Amino acid sequence: MKRYCALAIESGATQASITDADRIQVDDRVRIKCEVPKCFGFNTCANCPPHSLSPERTRHLVAQFSRVVVLGLGVRPEAIVRERDTISERVDAYKKMFELVSAIESAAFYDGYYLATGFAAGSCKSTFCHKSDCAVLRQEKCRHNLMARPSMESVGIDCFSLAASLGWQILPIGSSAGSDRVSSGLLMGLVLVS
Repeated sequence: MKRYCALAIESGATQASITDADRIQVDDRVRIKCEVPKCFGFNTCANCPPHSLSPERTRHLVAQFSRVVVLGLGVRPEAIVRERDTISERVDAYKKMFELVSAIESAAFYDGYYLATGFAAGSCKSTFCHKSDCAVLRQEKCRHNLMARPSMESVGIDCFSLAASLGWQILPIGSSAGSDRVSSGLLMGLVLVS
């Protein structure tokens, strides 16, 4: 399992830890943040609510695993705050997290953990398909099927409590927050492995 942390760091993650899956808290209140107020990604792709796994299904899924690799990607606060002049940096940061999760999930799969399952950060729609509709919602094949996946938050995983349990610093950065008021940004993803 430590190999996956090393692979994550080699691939560009700034933090990676292995922990017990029972440290993952799934909370309905996390998912409701996608709905109240409505997130820009709500109902726009197959991996965002209401189409992503419900918190109830996520709890059931997480309970079937014992170990998880948690990935962190430190980013400039400006990359998270929704400012027009940082759009490409923001898309690149989220794309990097999707790539990291996909790489670790793939490595685990080929090591025999064929049920490994990953969750990234943010909406795959705004990361990969921001200029077009979600193909899956049109009953077509996903254009990024090996990379796109639900975010931790869209399925109810509490990123903040998980980060705190690992001793990582994570700060909430809302869309109207000024980057001058936030000291650091962190995107998180995870892969349920065994």
